Amino acid sequence: MSSHIEDRDVPQHRDVAVLVPAAGQGLRLGGGVPKALRELAGQPLLVHACARLAQAPSVALIVVAAPADQVDAVRELLPDATVVPGGATRQQSVANALAAVPAGIDIVLVHDAARALTPPELVESVAAAVRAGHDAVIPVLPVVDTVKRVDATGAVLETVDRAALRVVQTPQGFRRGVLAKAHAEAASEHTDDAGMVERLGLPVYCVPGSDHALKITRPLDLAIAAALLSL
Repeated sequence: MSSHIEDRDVPQHRDVAVLVPAAGQGLRLGGGVPKALRELAGQPLLVHACARLAQAPSVALIVVAAPADQVDAVRELLPDATVVPGGATRQQSVANALAAVPAGIDIVLVHDAARALTPPELVESVAAAVRAGHDAVIPVLPVVDTVKRVDATGAVLETVDRAALRVVQTPQGFRRGVLAKAHAEAASEHTDDAGMVERLGLPVYCVPGSDHALKITRPLDLAIAAALLSL
């Protein structure tokens, strides 16, 4: 994976760091390796994800939080990325990666390695929205299925109006100071960085997501991703 971009393609803005927490085990996907290192079409999901991030013209730096015992191996896979040891939780891994971003980069995106086919255009859309003045930005898709709320016994309590519901993807984008504050003030563990910002009382802005940014968590998702690659 190379992040080289020809001079004629370099935009005015090359001001974004992307944090990729990739230390999770991802047991539902199987394969006997951490989820981010599970292969898709002969390459680890992490390599696919970072290759697409590197194609986004605004991205100046990719920081990967790798499994602590796989840091050297991930550095060999991603020589153009900064690789740091991940933490015991996703939140800790994001914090470790954020600490490695040099001063001067004010736009930070957080991206799941499991969303290995996220198009560069979506990365640019999120970054542009942060650059335009939003403190926190998430890509979303409308909910297309009927949603019901049920109780502990499985009985339906109500049918939820899906018109105002959205499915959240990554990368999520933030002003660096906002993300740092959200992590510093988090009272408990979170799996969603935008949710941490919401707890600060700050607004979170939505941009349209992408069907290609599906999260690969099960063997079926891996098969779907392989089919998308073949299109």
